[in-house]
Amino acid sequence: MRKLLNTLYVTTPESYLLRDGENVVVKVKDVETFRIPIHNLEGIVCFAYMGASPQLMQLCTDNKVGLSFLTPNGKFLARVNGKIRGNVLLRRTQYRKADSKEDSLDLAKCFIIGKIVNCRTVLGRGIRDHGDVIDADKIRSVSDLLIENLKSIDSCLNPDSLRGIEGNCAKLYFDALDELILKQKDSFFIFERNRRPPLDNMNSLLSFFYTLLAHDVESALETVGLDPYVGFFHTDRPGRPSLALDLMEELRPFMADRLALSMVNLKQVDGKDFLKKENGAVLMTEDGRKNILAAWQKRKQDQITHPYLNEKIQVGLIPYVQAMLLARYLRGDIDGYPPFFMN
Repeated sequence: MRKLLNTLYVTTPESYLLRDGENVVVKVKDVETFRIPIHNLEGIVCFAYMGASPQLMQLCTDNKVGLSFLTPNGKFLARVNGKIRGNVLLRRTQYRKADSKEDSLDLAKCFIIGKIVNCRTVLGRGIRDHGDVIDADKIRSVSDLLIENLKSIDSCLNPDSLRGIEGNCAKLYFDALDELILKQKDSFFIFERNRRPPLDNMNSLLSFFYTLLAHDVESALETVGLDPYVGFFHTDRPGRPSLALDLMEELRPFMADRLALSMVNLKQVDGKDFLKKENGAVLMTEDGRKNILAAWQKRKQDQITHPYLNEKIQVGLIPYVQAMLLARYLRGDIDGYPPFFMN
C-alpha cells in the first residue's frame, strides 16, 4: 500500500520552484526559503503565479509526485503530468467500460449511492451530537427524502435520471447542512451550493477543500494506473478529470464537509479569514489559507477502520484505497466496486 507522505503547499504568490539535484527548492525573489528531498513528498500544490522550472517538473513526474498549480485564491489552473505509466490492459478495460452505457451507469450508481449514504451519515451525526440545539425534525425529514431518492437509483435506466437524483439530493443536503453550523452564524451559513465563484464564506471553504481533495484523488488514480480523465458519471470534457470527480462524490461528505463544519464550530476559522470582492466573490486571505491547509494535512493523519478492508488506515489514504478497489473491480478481481461508507 502507498505510504502516506507529505504534500507541499506553496502559498507565497511570489514563490518559484526549481530543482537542485533530488531536492525541491522554493525561492522568493531569488532567495531560497525552503528545500525538501523529492522522496519525502507525494504531491505539490502551488498557489503562486511564478511557476516552476522544467527541471523541477521532470523531477516530479519521474518520482510520480503530483504537481498542481492554483491561483492564490484556490482556483485550479493546471496539473503537470509526465509519461503515461501503468497497466495498459487496465486502462483499455477502463475505456471499454466507459464506452459502455450499461457498465458506466452501474459504476456511476455506486459512486452516487456512496455519496448519498455518507450525506445521510453527516446529517445523522448532527442529530446524535446536537439534537437539542438544531432543528432535528428538519434534518430527519431531509434524511427520509434522501432515503427515497436512494431507493430509486436501482431503477434508473439512463445517466440523466441518475444526475437528476444526485442533483435533487445535493440540494436537499446543502439546505439541511446549514442546521449543522452551530457557531459564527453571522459569518458562516449555506443556503445553497454555489461556486465559480463561491458567494459566501462556507461555500468558499467547501470549494477549497474540494479542490484539495480533487488533487489527492487524481494522484491516487494515476498511482494505480487508471486514467483520471475518463469517467463513468461525469461526461468526457477536454481538461476535466472526470474519473477523479466521480470518485470524489462519495468522499466529499467525510473528507471535506465534516472538516469544514468542525473548523467553523470549533472556531478554528473565522470571518476574518475571508474577503468579499465587489463582484460578490468570496476569497480566502493568505493567513486563512495557511491555517486551513494545516487543518487539512492534520486531518489526513487521523486513523479510521476502512469499512470494506476492515483495516486501520490514515484518512489521507482513503482515495488511494478506493482507487485500488476500483482498479481491482475493472481487472475482474472483485465482483463489484465497493463505495466508501463513513462510520
